[in-house]
Amino acid sequence: MKKSVKSLLVLAALGVFTLAGHAQTATKVLVVDMAKLLDGHYKTQEQNDKLRGDGQKAQEELDRLNKEGNALVEQYKELVDQSNNPAATAEAKSKVQSEAQRKMEEIQRKTNEVRTFESNTQRALQGRIRTFRDLMFEEIGKIATDVAKRRGAALLIDKSGPTLLGIPGVVYSDPALDITDEVMKEISKDRPAALAAPAATPAAAASSAGKSSDTPVIKVPMGGQK
Repeated sequence: MKKSVKSLLVLAALGVFTLAGHAQTATKVLVVDMAKLLDGHYKTQEQNDKLRGDGQKAQEELDRLNKEGNALVEQYKELVDQSNNPAATAEAKSKVQSEAQRKMEEIQRKTNEVRTFESNTQRALQGRIRTFRDLMFEEIGKIATDVAKRRGAALLIDKSGPTLLGIPGVVYSDPALDITDEVMKEISKDRPAALAAPAATPAAAASSAGKSSDTPVIKVPMGGQK
């Protein structure tokens, strides 16, 4: 009987040691919100300020081009009115109609210039945003990795974006596993004192850059001259 009890105690002790071994080797997983870190990064604010400034310059240039285009439209309308003057001779009408045709061609060229400028501006801004985001995610990822390693984590998961199926990448995580605020503190150590709270995201800044609800457009006459 005593021998059996001793055997049970030995097995129990082995079981405790086995469980302890598993506990020591268990993988520690932490989570972080990369999107939140990008939005709150002081460099994002600096980038937004630059985008807004460049967007305003682009808007001013767009307004100038449209103003020139609309001036051409007014000149075209005056020529059309002259060509329809009953008192004008056939020769005078023919000359004015030729001038109106040339003016319409100028309008079309100006319209194409405006469209090309707007398209190129948006493409350039979007390219700058993509490059900025790629560089920032790499930089933020390194800081987050350092924090995770200090916490003894073997795996760090980004909880900000959806998967390819369109569902959250992390369905649930204990708040104690979230190191986003800790990483943000590391990032903010280098924040310039002159910068206030972060502004809009680069994407939001770009979507408004070069665009305005009251932006004039070239109002090309339909149907050409009469």
